[in-house]
Amino acid sequence: MTTTFTEGDKPTIDKDPNAVLDYVFNWSLWLSPMGDTIASSEVIINDGVSDTLILDSIDDTATTVTAWLSGGTVGTKVKVTCRITTANTPPRIEDRSVYIKVKER
Repeated sequence: MTTTFTEGDKPTIDKDPNAVLDYVFNWSLWLSPMGDTIASSEVIINDGVSDTLILDSIDDTATTVTAWLSGGTVGTKVKVTCRITTANTPPRIEDRSVYIKVKER
């Protein structure tokens, strides 16, 4: 079970350091009014700063991006940003971030 909460105004998810889990960024509500879809995506961990949280893989569909994450150091909070580029011309580029709080569960 994933625990999602807000710490300040930051969406935060608890993660055990031994867990290997999928985290889904659902862009459908943002894309739908424009009739747009995802052309490409990337997931950025902690703005490129080295950490023990590992991006194992990334999968995307027309409206979602799934990041598989493993590892992490207990007591750290790591920013995970999903950046998409849309298919329409001209393409839109947008980011959404969540924070992963690593703790024993």
